[in-house]
Amino acid sequence: MTNNEVKTIFDRIAPVYDRLNDWLSLGQHRIWKEMTVKWSGAKPGDTSLDLCCGSGDLSFVLARRVGLTGQVFGVDFSPQLLEVAKSRTQSQYPRSPITWIEADILNLPFDDDRFDAATMGYGLRNVTSIPQSLKELHRVLKKGARAAILDFHRPSNPQMRVFQQWYLDNLVVPIASHMGVKEEYAYISPSLERFPTGVEQVEIGRQVGFTSVTHYPLMNGMMGVLVLTKF
Repeated sequence: MTNNEVKTIFDRIAPVYDRLNDWLSLGQHRIWKEMTVKWSGAKPGDTSLDLCCGSGDLSFVLARRVGLTGQVFGVDFSPQLLEVAKSRTQSQYPRSPITWIEADILNLPFDDDRFDAATMGYGLRNVTSIPQSLKELHRVLKKGARAAILDFHRPSNPQMRVFQQWYLDNLVVPIASHMGVKEEYAYISPSLERFPTGVEQVEIGRQVGFTSVTHYPLMNGMMGVLVLTKF
């Protein structure tokens, strides 16, 4: 799938993105996002980056972590999702230190060694080049900075794989169909098949320059957080 095709999908699902994430994660994605921000090591006063920010969930959690003395840059290539994020800021988080930027994760508009911490939620699986996206992430992080990347995975356990596929086919896709975005959400299953395993992600992270890389499986391997540190 090309970059433009992925962008088109996310532009189309923007109006129902948050509700479908609740269904897809059995309502647990907000807990995992809190864990992801904690793993990023973001602290008060930090300048933080949220890649593939979508409608802003992780950006808002980061903003609470860094406080009014810090900064958060939420980056996404979907203008429609960024509009949702901006509207949420105005209504729910008017004092958040967040700057929303439309940009491509493969070519970030930031200087080297800029950020103290970074997050990404459900974005790595959809980029057209995982090594290039992690290389860009490595470039913009300061030395000693950490990034935490949350995403869905195919579990290695055969029974869990069967359950995950049943859940996608019988709950997620029908709900997406009811909301008028069936084709857009049918892409999830093939994207999971293509997505590198946690072990493979660790290897890619090391290849692009991260010296400390760990993958933490969640939900019996159906979810995971990749934590990378730049030294």
